[in-house]
Amino acid sequence: MPRRLRRLPILLLPLVLATTLVACGSGDGSDSSGSDGSSGSNDAALHGISITGDLGSAPEVDWNGKLETDKTETSVISEGDGDEIAEGDTVQAYLWIGNGYTQEKAYSDYDTGQPEPVTASSDLSPVFKDAVLGQKIGSRVAVTTTAEEAFGASGNPNLGIANKDTVLIIVDLMEPYQAPKPKDVPSSQMPKVVEKGGTVTGLDFSGLDKPDPDGDLLRSVIKQGKGKAVTEDSTLTVNYLGQVYGADKPFDESYSGKPATFSLQQVVKGWTYGLTGLHVGDRVLLSIPPELGYGAQEQNGIPANSTLYFVVDIQSAK
Repeated sequence: MPRRLRRLPILLLPLVLATTLVACGSGDGSDSSGSDGSSGSNDAALHGISITGDLGSAPEVDWNGKLETDKTETSVISEGDGDEIAEGDTVQAYLWIGNGYTQEKAYSDYDTGQPEPVTASSDLSPVFKDAVLGQKIGSRVAVTTTAEEAFGASGNPNLGIANKDTVLIIVDLMEPYQAPKPKDVPSSQMPKVVEKGGTVTGLDFSGLDKPDPDGDLLRSVIKQGKGKAVTEDSTLTVNYLGQVYGADKPFDESYSGKPATFSLQQVVKGWTYGLTGLHVGDRVLLSIPPELGYGAQEQNGIPANSTLYFVVDIQSAK
């Protein structure tokens, strides 16, 4: 799967949230002090760590030395006054991860300016479950744990977390999440597909105004297929080409090589929501605003706050 299409926190979320990690920790040693709605933080569970700052802004962490723990413990730093998050609810959450051995930030959603939609479930990893399920909207929750319990036996080298390190996870539970729906528009409101010898080579933006970075997710089906319907959790095989407004060449494409295969849960949100509901055999144009693409973070030569344009040919869906 080309890196340019990946949702930026993909190296984090499947590992912290995935049900495949249930076996990594029984949860019996977890301190679920926050999950009963109690206010305040559990100082013992935080091992002397001080976490300050307002909900919705990057936390300030005073480590008080190396974090030493051999189990997973959960603390409510500040309790919100919103509804309790129940099984199946989806919430917008900012995630912050620190390495307890080096006492350094390893990952932060605040760097991209984009919270993550997280669905509360009893099937979440024990490391993460008590930080979401049963908590209240507007809460900041902290988890101290081991790298093995959070990420598995190898830790997470992509985040600079070794298998014997400890981990601090901070979760800001912002608001209920409503998945955006694409706005279907005529092809005249989208760039033209440029082909050479029957192969897609680019997009032509002639006659189109510069996109509004706060605009909608736009979709135009220019060729209709009759195959299987695409769902939000489908695994697709597609050919695609992506280009930003006014660029003289694409930033990524598969037409000159092999089609790409990926889960719609592993790509930028604009693809997840823009392709859901389509059919195998469709050719579609997508206009993806920054908040459903890469936001304020430059990504492999794609400028920050870019609207992403794609032509996508859906070849198969599972």
